Amino acid sequence: MKYLFSEWKNVGKALKNKFIYLFLDYDGTLTPIARTPDIAVIPKKTKDLLLRLSNIPNCKVAIVSGRTLKDVSKRIGLRNIVYVGNHGFEIKGPKINFKSPLPPYYKRTLKEIKVKMEKNLSSFRGVFIEDKGFSLSVHYRMADKDDISSIKAGFYNTIFLYELGNDVQVKRGKMLLEVRPPVSWNKGEAVSWLLGRRSFARRSKKMKVMPVYIGDDVTDEDAFESLKDKGITIFVGKTNRTKARFYLKNTEEVAQFLEAILENPKTGILWRKKR
Repeated sequence: MKYLFSEWKNVGKALKNKFIYLFLDYDGTLTPIARTPDIAVIPKKTKDLLLRLSNIPNCKVAIVSGRTLKDVSKRIGLRNIVYVGNHGFEIKGPKINFKSPLPPYYKRTLKEIKVKMEKNLSSFRGVFIEDKGFSLSVHYRMADKDDISSIKAGFYNTIFLYELGNDVQVKRGKMLLEVRPPVSWNKGEAVSWLLGRRSFARRSKKMKVMPVYIGDDVTDEDAFESLKDKGITIFVGKTNRTKARFYLKNTEEVAQFLEAILENPKTGILWRKKR
């Protein structure tokens, strides 16, 4: 994995004369990770950059988040972009209104799991369960470090039989565990679906679509994998456990990268990182 600004010349060439489809995670990408999801607010400067990008003829912006569609769209509050909520189970944007079909028993099962999870994890301080309709997220960022292994054990003990029966699936994120529908659908599938729509709509035009995906979590790895050898994939932070081709150090550098595209909408190649 290479530092993106060290490879800016090559990245600029890859973007040259392309229709840029920009996919961005929210938490940890557009805004720093917060102690609780409700206080993670996108900086005004970054929001302004998204607005300007959404008005460029050869650029499309999509926010791809684990948050609910209602939550992430309210936090961004821009019209001319695509919102992907619940890791792809909800998608809305111009001429798009998609909700993944669920097994008929799933929501009833999720309510049952939530009741049991609240009971089994109630003794741990700093743990809260977020009901997102399509999924349940158990957050333990504020829990005592000594309790984390017990919290995880309580989670898996609660979910074991449901997972064994393929009634649900479990995914890990940054300081959270999540219960999701037992269907093959994730951020990678959602991104591929959106790209397919865009390519079909532009099939008679010469400008090639170049997807750019930026994310910071293990939930973004599905998108990095789906765009392998097809686009520019960027991990926010530094790790050896990612399928992304490039990395940026933090959310401030993500904003700098967005500015780079705006500096020259066709390539961004005229921009140089300020020291």
